[in-house]
Amino acid sequence: MNELQAKTKVRLETNTFMNHNFMELEFLEPDHAIFKLEIREESRNTFGMVHGGALYSLADNATGCAAHTDGRNYVTQGSSFNFLRNQPSGTIYADAKVRHRGGTTCLIDVNITGEGGKLLATGTFTYFCVDRSKIEAKAGK
Repeated sequence: MNELQAKTKVRLETNTFMNHNFMELEFLEPDHAIFKLEIREESRNTFGMVHGGALYSLADNATGCAAHTDGRNYVTQGSSFNFLRNQPSGTIYADAKVRHRGGTTCLIDVNITGEGGKLLATGTFTYFCVDRSKIEAKAGK
């Protein structure tokens, strides 16, 4: 395990939302992250398909992880996300790649794929670089 992967592993252990929703880091390199979600009962909506919030959260976690590969701290500033199709079971993947990294923002593209590599959703996320100590102070840490 390299230094980037080790630091990311430690940071993700504290991401209780991600862990509670069974999202896992599958691959990591600079400016690129892949997350996976094995669809469970808790991942589904009332129609038995993957909940749209699960798809979006998987994308947000993957894009956030790709942003963080430069060692700075980020929060989601905005996104555009398109739901294309869905599936009821199996494993889905969020593949996130940095398109542009600036001084204060980072733009990342993400594709969510399912069985057979079918595209389920796609989006673009913008992240804002923040001072971690100020964010933690607001959260009361």
